[in-house]
Amino acid sequence: MDVSLALWGLTIAGLCALIAVDFLVGGRKPHDVSLKEAGLWTAVWVVLAGLFGLGLLVFRGGRPAGEFFAGFVTEKALSVDNLFVFVLIMAKFAVPRVLQQRVLLVGVLIALVLRAVFIAAGAALVAEFSWVFYLFGAFLVWTAWKLLREARADGAPAAGEEAEFEENRLLKAIERRIPSTDRFHGTALFVIDGGKRLVTPMLIVMLAIGVTDVLFALDSIPAIFGLTQDPYIVFTANAFALMGLRQLYFLLGGLLNRLVHLSYGLSVILGFIGVKLVLHALHESGAHVPEISVPVSLGVIGGVLAVTTATSLIASGRRAEAEGTAARDDVVADMAAVEAGIEPEGGAGAEAEPETAARG
Repeated sequence: MDVSLALWGLTIAGLCALIAVDFLVGGRKPHDVSLKEAGLWTAVWVVLAGLFGLGLLVFRGGRPAGEFFAGFVTEKALSVDNLFVFVLIMAKFAVPRVLQQRVLLVGVLIALVLRAVFIAAGAALVAEFSWVFYLFGAFLVWTAWKLLREARADGAPAAGEEAEFEENRLLKAIERRIPSTDRFHGTALFVIDGGKRLVTPMLIVMLAIGVTDVLFALDSIPAIFGLTQDPYIVFTANAFALMGLRQLYFLLGGLLNRLVHLSYGLSVILGFIGVKLVLHALHESGAHVPEISVPVSLGVIGGVLAVTTATSLIASGRRAEAEGTAARDDVVADMAAVEAGIEPEGGAGAEAEPETAARG
């Protein structure tokens, strides 16, 4: 799809305007984001993405529109996986809830700029070297296999067990070499203390969100190039997927822990796109192999996400029900023991035995 510099400029200006409106309406004043507000803004960004896709359909045809929707859905799914990392980062830096919205806004903007650099580099490689499709395809298949192995090895986290976020070398170097405070000062990025200009944790955590998103999203750039080689569609799909990520963070909240099968679904999607890339590379080399169409790609991606979400909610619901049943059984057993004159396990009598023995 031929895109003029004027259209590129108009698109970027439009995205900047939308971001400015989002900030002025909902993000200018730090506050605790309600579920209603998060749901409303999430719907707004999804509708805007849908309108953009319809615009492509009207003015550019069905293929670019289909590629955009397939890329948007894929990037959105991979971005949801990054929300788990965002939760760990917020916990690591003990970010107050009223400041989390501002952190995510700036962090996502940093991620978008960094992704634009990766997209430009990827587009240049794809245009110059057709063998890059083999490399991208192999990388996605390997990533899918790695993700599947990790999901099967880790399993569901035990009750009360939380993973920890480990800072990468860049963040550690920044914290070592740049003087910083150990507490937040509202939304300020720098403060003057004792005549010295110090960095606050606010800036560090913003950089952590932006850089970590790119590091954990290295698979998303090859993935979307497996659906379309148009840099314009790649960029806009990434932009719309990322811009609604801040609101989605607050909307999903505890629901993230219920998406127990998400990693399996993402591994299937990445593996599917990896195979699609290899087939495309073989086709470009002159081999007579079938190519996977955009409607098929969109159907597979949407179907896998729907099945994964449904099975995740069913599995987590059954687990919660089993844990509730076990807790009720314990209560009933303790009550029966009390009625029978037997001290419940772990009760006061059990604690008194060592003390009595010591006195004896």
